[in-house]
Amino acid sequence: MANSQAVISLYDEPMWESIRAHDWQLQQCDDCSEFRYPPAANCPHCLSLDYHWKPLKGRGTILSWVIYHRQYFDNFPPPYNVVAVQLDEGPIVMSNLVGPEPVGNWVGHKVEICYGEDVAIGTVPKMRLIQPSS
Repeated sequence: MANSQAVISLYDEPMWESIRAHDWQLQQCDDCSEFRYPPAANCPHCLSLDYHWKPLKGRGTILSWVIYHRQYFDNFPPPYNVVAVQLDEGPIVMSNLVGPEPVGNWVGHKVEICYGEDVAIGTVPKMRLIQPSS
């Protein structure tokens, strides 16, 4: 078995640099203002080639989740979870939920970005629940 590895292309490198700095940024289209994920040469909404890198607000909503009980990579011992999160900016990203887990269904819970270290990848974005204020 082997460790999972990040696949970094020309367009991904600035994103991974921002993640290593704990300030996750994504491309935002200069013409239609939509965020791009994964990073790409052109906007999937309007096909514009113009963009800039913008920091994320750092919040989102869980759309789906799963807990794996089988090991596929050495750096992900079971059980581990994977969450699909729609960021407040619009894109859907995959990550892991760290800290306390919701009771019952995880869908609809609000999360915020935090950062963790992976032995193979380095700094990676993770998610943690936003605790409701009392």
